[in-house]
Amino acid sequence: MLPILPKEMLGRLAAMLDIPMFPWKHLIIGFSAAQYLLESFLSYRQHQKLKGTRIPKSLEGAVTQEDFDKSQAYGRAKSSFGFIKGFIGQVENFAVIYYDVLPKLWAVAGLLLASYAPAKFSGEISQSIVFFILFNALTTVMSIPTSYYSTFIIEEKFGFNKQTKSLFFIDIIKGQALTAVLGAPILAGFLKIVQSFGGDFFYYLWVFGITVQAFMITVYPIAILPLFNKLSPLEDGELKNGVEALARRLNFPLKHLYSIDGSKRSAHSNAYFYGLPWSKHIVIYDTLMQKSSTEEVVAVLAHELGHWSLSHTTKLFGIAQFHMFYIFALFSVFINNRSLYRAFGFYHSQPIIVGFILFGDILSPMDTIVKLLMNVLSRKFEYEADAFAINLGYSTELAKSLIKLQVQNLGTMEADWMYSSYHYTHPILPERLAALGWKGGKVE
Repeated sequence: MLPILPKEMLGRLAAMLDIPMFPWKHLIIGFSAAQYLLESFLSYRQHQKLKGTRIPKSLEGAVTQEDFDKSQAYGRAKSSFGFIKGFIGQVENFAVIYYDVLPKLWAVAGLLLASYAPAKFSGEISQSIVFFILFNALTTVMSIPTSYYSTFIIEEKFGFNKQTKSLFFIDIIKGQALTAVLGAPILAGFLKIVQSFGGDFFYYLWVFGITVQAFMITVYPIAILPLFNKLSPLEDGELKNGVEALARRLNFPLKHLYSIDGSKRSAHSNAYFYGLPWSKHIVIYDTLMQKSSTEEVVAVLAHELGHWSLSHTTKLFGIAQFHMFYIFALFSVFINNRSLYRAFGFYHSQPIIVGFILFGDILSPMDTIVKLLMNVLSRKFEYEADAFAINLGYSTELAKSLIKLQVQNLGTMEADWMYSSYHYTHPILPERLAALGWKGGKVE
């Protein structure tokens, strides 16, 4: 049964907010500036923490002074660049608003359709698709300098970058093509539902969103992932036997076990699983297998499968659907708000896609609170998954693996509590080791 919302209340709220000359621009700029100042303040606190030179007590003996100093230096390099990136992003955001980029881009999309497309492709849906492609291309182009610097200066300096410049740009082109191919029909479906179902559209949009997610989960490993990485069946041997034994022990519906060429782009390590409830696939990065023992890799997967066994993935999926539903419901309040559109230069039309973009900017303060609460829940789940691995007998192996991964990835070993509460979905290493009962010592 679909959740029931007080539709009359939503209608009254929509009428209350449609106030002529309401300062929507100033409101959105204010929200953006407030969020920027908050995140800059938190980043400053974290940057000060990254200047420390003393190894946390729980890591003494397990992490060398050299490794700790390098981790701190990597964190400071990313943090320093983060200040610049954040400022650039804020300037770009203000420029988009101040120079009325959205109505100009909408007009360009209409002109392109009128000039080059057959008459049957006229209309809001076609124009929205062209606008979406143009808007996505513009934001991607604007992000290239910072992304390039992060990859070829910072990551290169600390030995993580493995991709070539040609691969970097090929990935961008593939991403744009993929966005157009998959995004166009999804956007068309989104807009058609809004146009067809009046004030009740958010119920149907919610079902459509769930369907799209299920489709992407199914299609991703088959058609999308191979465009960027190579998945290979994990070779027979001790690791494969260990993982399959763990899956049988937990009744995990393992269908495929893969290794992935993560080293093609980065030296960072990872492992994850995905798939539908009755058919799961485990993917292990080649970098993880190269740097960890079999027992340590299995311990990491014991933690990951703990999320599945404890229904963390199901709970998070359910929360995400609840969140998506109420986003669509609240969007119904703003979709016909003439004062909002006019404030941003749309005097003769109210494109749904533009309304959704502006609504996202208005929603940002609420999403910040949701993000904070989700991080709290995520960290709770991480502790529970660690405890699950402990109960399976992997306490020592998991602790050693976490330490190795932290050193190899130069992960943050200290964090300001306010910064970590706002940004981190995982507890920092000293916190996890304390929960694992790690007594210290050298890790080979």
